[in-house]
Amino acid sequence: MANKNLNAAKKARKDEFYTQLEDIERELQHYGPHFAGKTVLCNCDDPFESNFFKYFALRFNQLGLKKLICTCYNGSPVQGDELPLPFAEFEPKKLAHKVVITEVKDLNGDGAIDLTDVRILLQNDKNTISQLQTGDFRSEECIELLKEADIVVTNPPFSLFREYIAQLVAYEKKFLIIGNINSISCKEIYPLFAQNKVWLGPSISSGDRKFYVPDDYPLNAAGCGIDEFGKHFIRVKGVRWFTNLDHKKRHEELILVCRYSAEEYPTYDNYAAIHVQNTLDIPCDYKEAMGVPITFLDKYDPDQFDIIGITDNDFPVKELLIKGCKRYDRPYLKGVRKIYRLIIRHKHPQVL
Repeated sequence: MANKNLNAAKKARKDEFYTQLEDIERELQHYGPHFAGKTVLCNCDDPFESNFFKYFALRFNQLGLKKLICTCYNGSPVQGDELPLPFAEFEPKKLAHKVVITEVKDLNGDGAIDLTDVRILLQNDKNTISQLQTGDFRSEECIELLKEADIVVTNPPFSLFREYIAQLVAYEKKFLIIGNINSISCKEIYPLFAQNKVWLGPSISSGDRKFYVPDDYPLNAAGCGIDEFGKHFIRVKGVRWFTNLDHKKRHEELILVCRYSAEEYPTYDNYAAIHVQNTLDIPCDYKEAMGVPITFLDKYDPDQFDIIGITDNDFPVKELLIKGCKRYDRPYLKGVRKIYRLIIRHKHPQVL
């Protein structure tokens, strides 16, 4: 039911999904050294609401940041009434604006950060010439900020995820962003995974995640609700962190205990690859092509496996198509159409 809310968001452009601070903290703990001396951009974040902004503002010195930039588009529904000082003294703006932090002072050297002296710059995005919504990540002023940034960290609009990640790649930016795992099958995104230019973060690998939404967001499914503080939320399945920042867990070898047999691992009707139902069922001793679920990427170690294809309309694995078979939209097993699969191969299969 929660995914119906995600689909509705895509259709209605209901993209104001606010990430919980604890989810940000769980993921960011894996990347500390990447941020020293860097400029961080949160370009889909009203600073009066965004937990991304709060996270980096409060840890500015701890991470050794050079600069923090946060931008908001025109018409943000945020009220800003729960933001801690000093930010609460600024009235939230409906116009697009940016907040820039270049220094957070620790006056007495005790490690405690006094935010009352932080310099905050608010600036209306008046120089946008294009027809895009002012403050949109694709606007001219926001692109100039993107060029300045070293690392982008945010929860971009669900409806524009493919365009968003394409922009980051085009400008060769490091990033850590939230998306849905099913987007991996998209033609703009799958090649990035296949070429090891993008991978998944370590902190989310199953279940759903809770996102706060504006008060006018329709709460019409089991995954929606209002918490004890009166804040509206939904739960979304399939959420993952997408990144090109390396982390240790990406290089942890997957321990495999299953062995290949033709009975347990049938070959697809249309692809010369065996069907593996679950990631942990991957046979340790099979050296040819295997079809695995997309969630394999949660455990993917590029030193252990090669990704050689994905069985979908945009990416048929033509070299594995069985001669005479014309169906390549998805893998078929005994005439039954299966959900799309990643096609992988062991780099170093065990010899038993």
